[in-house]
Formats: sequence, C-alpha cells, structure tokens
Amino acid sequence: MLAALGAYAIWGLLPVYWKAIQHVPPLEILSHRMVWSLVFALLLLAWTRHWEWLARLRQRPAMVLPFVASASLLSINWFIYIWSVNSGHIVDASLGYFINPLVSVLLGIVFLRERLRPGQWAAIALAAAGVAYLTWNYGQLPWIALTLAVTFAIYGLIRKTAPLNSLEGFSVEAAVLFLPALLFLLYQEANGTAAFGHDGLPTTLLLAFAGVATAVPLLLFAYG
Repeated sequence: MLAALGAYAIWGLLPVYWKAIQHVPPLEILSHRMVWSLVFALLLLAWTRHWEWLARLRQRPAMVLPFVASASLLSINWFIYIWSVNSGHIVDASLGYFINPLVSVLLGIVFLRERLRPGQWAAIALAAAGVAYLTWNYGQLPWIALTLAVTFAIYGLIRKTAPLNSLEGFSVEAAVLFLPALLFLLYQEANGTAAFGHDGLPTTLLLAFAGVATAVPLLLFAYG
C-alpha cells in the first residue's frame, strides 16, 4: 500500500516536472522518457546483480508478448499526459488519474473475480459520484481523462497477470520502447531540431532524468 501511495504522490508532482520543459515538443520528451528509462533500469539491474531472469526469458520468448502490449499502452498514456499538461489541460489529465482507480476496480471485478466489501462499494460509489459531477461540469466528453484512465487501467491489469516482477517487467517494457525512441532522437539531432544538448544545461538534465522520474513511480506501482 505504501508503494502504491508513493507512486501516486510522485505522479501528482510530475506536472511540475513536465511544465519545466514545456518548450520541448511532447514527442521528444516522450522519446527521452523511453530511452533514459532503459538506462535507469539497466543501472538498477547492475546494482542489484539481478540478471538470472533473462535466462527464463530466452527459454520462453513468448513471455515478452504481454510487455509489448503494456509498453504500447504506456507510450500512448505518456504522450497524452505530457501533451495535456504542457498544453494547459492539467485538470483534464488529473481527472484521468482520478477516474483510473474506478476503471481498475471494474477490471479487477470482471477479469480477476475480485470481491469488494460493503465499505469498499461505498467508497467507490462516492468516487464515482465525484467523477460524474466533475464530468457534468466539464460540459463535454473528457476524452483526455478517459484515454488516460483506460490505458493505464488496462496496463495495470496486464502487469498484474504478467510473469515478471516490477523491475524485470519494467526493463522489458523499456527495452521494447528503446529503439524507436532512440531512432527518433537521432533523427532530430541530424535534423538540427533536438533540444537535448542544445537548449541549455537545465533542459538537458531534466530530459536525461526523465527516465528516473518515469521509472520510480512505475516500479512502485507495479510492486504495489
């Protein structure tokens, strides 16, 4: 529970982080999240000397398939979140992460056959009423919030049933996303449009540490 609370606390502060580099195009920020996430994951694996799971992965390559799906959902979720925050839709993005636990509960009931106590049903009803009220005040379909909520809830369901633990699974996801992200960043560098290394030291450092800002809450969430 503490891990899950820590994850959501960090996610609550992430808009401040992305706002600090809002002058960088969302796709470039996303690509740096992907590239540096793998670097950070590899550093953690090296520090813990945790490599034995790779032998299992080589013996059963099909184990990668759930993480290809979860990595795809992450890339969609990350891009929409970065774009919405840096385009002035922070409330929409926040509403998405407010709706997300409700969708996760629904998926847990339907796919994992989980049962809720009366007090939990009451809490869900209260949260659902809050979501309904906010959506009504919004005045239109909150597509940003719904997309963020649904993609991350399905991501959580996949990770719940995936065969690897939090660090192992995150490392595979980061590896899946690494190559296309790196190719895009190299293309930007060759094209002379890259911000990394060209827009000042603070921007470069914030882009590089995007991997840490991404990995830590995800690892906590997957562990929780």
